[in-house]
Amino acid sequence: MAQRRSTLALYEFLRFGVKQAWACLFGGIAVALMIGTWRYYPANAPLARYDFLFLCMLAVQVALLAGRLETWEEAKVILIYHLVGTAMEIFKTSVGSWIYPDPNFFRIGGVPLFSGFMYSCIGSYICRCWRLFDFRFTGHPRRLSLIGLSIAIYVNFFSHHYIVDLRWLLFAAAAILFFRTKIYFKVWHVYRSMPLLLGLVLVSLFIWFSENIGTFTKTWLYPSQRLGWSMVSIDKLGSWFLLLIVSYTLVSLVNAPRERAVCNDRADLRRRDAADAPVGASVPTL
Repeated sequence: MAQRRSTLALYEFLRFGVKQAWACLFGGIAVALMIGTWRYYPANAPLARYDFLFLCMLAVQVALLAGRLETWEEAKVILIYHLVGTAMEIFKTSVGSWIYPDPNFFRIGGVPLFSGFMYSCIGSYICRCWRLFDFRFTGHPRRLSLIGLSIAIYVNFFSHHYIVDLRWLLFAAAAILFFRTKIYFKVWHVYRSMPLLLGLVLVSLFIWFSENIGTFTKTWLYPSQRLGWSMVSIDKLGSWFLLLIVSYTLVSLVNAPRERAVCNDRADLRRRDAADAPVGASVPTL
């Protein structure tokens, strides 16, 4: 498929899907565990479902490090996001934004400790994608600006319960920062590109899909779902978009965004990508 022009596009699409699935390893395992324990975990088991999930996710994190699928530097960033997410969970459950309905042992207040791994999954995905697709950027905002925006986003998740919600201002700030940013990713030999803002929105959408699975399996519930399941409000997509920026900023502190040189024409771009291709490999025209 890779050597024939008639099937080259399909091959690259499949290769993209496989890489994405591999990048989602941590998150995919988490979703599978939520579904599996909801469907098959014994209600009278001596170990609570949430505690089982916590121990499983802890084992997965250790396995990723032992198998060198994540670096220690990446693990430190993921741990920071884990702690940031857990702190927010403790506050949000205390004000009734959502609940974890089942009892368990490993918890802080009303928050089972496994919940922090939901945030770790996002950090792990970004780290793994960054390496697998060899990210390059043009027009990337300064990391100091991203840090400032991320702090404002995080503070707003707490403060909007007491003062005016500034999320629309934060959306505007994110749009201004990322408006000119393009991300270049290598699926095979050739770099493809897209606006980074679009990429962040698409990832947020898949996180929202996963959140619907989480509530459907009664892993956590929103107040509107206590009497029966319904889809998570589309408004949560915006919340995940903002949280994703926080995660992206943390990962960028480890993986410094590398600028991609702007080529004068498409032929020049093809020559640059051809230089990276293995001997004998055919490089598609753009």
